[in-house]
Amino acid sequence: MYYEEHPFAEYVRILGKGKNGSRPLNREEAQAAMSMILHDDVTAEQLGAFLILMRVKEETPEELAGFVDACSDWIKIPKGMPTIDLDWSSYAGKKRQLPWYLLTTLLLAENDIKIFMHGAGGHTNGRIYTKDIISSLGLECCTSMDEVKTSLDQWNLAYMDIEHLFPKLHQIIQLRPFLGLRSPVHTLARMLNPFHAKYVMQGIFHPGYQPTHQQAALLLGTPHLAVVKGDGGEIERNPDMKCLVQSVENERMFDEEWPPLFKRRHLRDDVLDVSRLVKVWHGEDQDEYGIAAITSTAAITLKMMGRAKTMDEAEKLAQSMWQKRTKDKIAESA
Repeated sequence: MYYEEHPFAEYVRILGKGKNGSRPLNREEAQAAMSMILHDDVTAEQLGAFLILMRVKEETPEELAGFVDACSDWIKIPKGMPTIDLDWSSYAGKKRQLPWYLLTTLLLAENDIKIFMHGAGGHTNGRIYTKDIISSLGLECCTSMDEVKTSLDQWNLAYMDIEHLFPKLHQIIQLRPFLGLRSPVHTLARMLNPFHAKYVMQGIFHPGYQPTHQQAALLLGTPHLAVVKGDGGEIERNPDMKCLVQSVENERMFDEEWPPLFKRRHLRDDVLDVSRLVKVWHGEDQDEYGIAAITSTAAITLKMMGRAKTMDEAEKLAQSMWQKRTKDKIAESA
């Protein structure tokens, strides 16, 4: 019996035609393939094969740009929404250190930077995700654009999980326990920038992905981006180590290495007590590592946004912001 070939088979074949016959997708092919996935025009077998083949070879900047192209019309931003200054993705979760980056975003938001955070949670056991703890800071996970607007009006900061921002991508991310591997959708989600913010921060875990994000952002016309190998894969500088920041600025790529802030590394906490985030914000807990992670991550962001010209200026500005923060902004009962 003859069966007509499924249209999506072409893209599986391009990726999986052996060592000598396979090749990456070009941007147009990547857009077409992801469009079929988003429209449910593929079988479960095809989706699994595509995700694993893509994971094995790793995404190219052209493929990432094509995937983002396919997603561009799926997120609807209502009229009247505030202009977002900074896009901040949070898809990795933390397991070695507390999520100090949350206090970085709170600090930046307090200094008139409107931030939209998006992320995912629950796909890897043993990790702390933004969606699970942001309420401890007094914010809530937004489930609608109306709630995003309310949070931005109140805090200059809003978080929405990919489950509500882009349900189809959420479904694919949740395949990780079944596939045993992360998929290109984890990388794609970081690149979404739903509000077309002028400034974008991104964190990765595997250093090899840094230039991929950087080059994809250049293809997508992102005006300003900084991507770092953050602690656990989140956007959080480890102050104990040197930090390579790979950036895009007005159609130009450049790299910059920030030196470690301490001569000796700090010991990790045996237990990650998220209640300490509020205590550190209030000044009740003077965690040296945590405060350095907060302010040094803010410094990278401020320099990327043009609020400081040098690393030293950015560090001093971030530390000044920290000293002047409104300590009672977060309620004790939060």
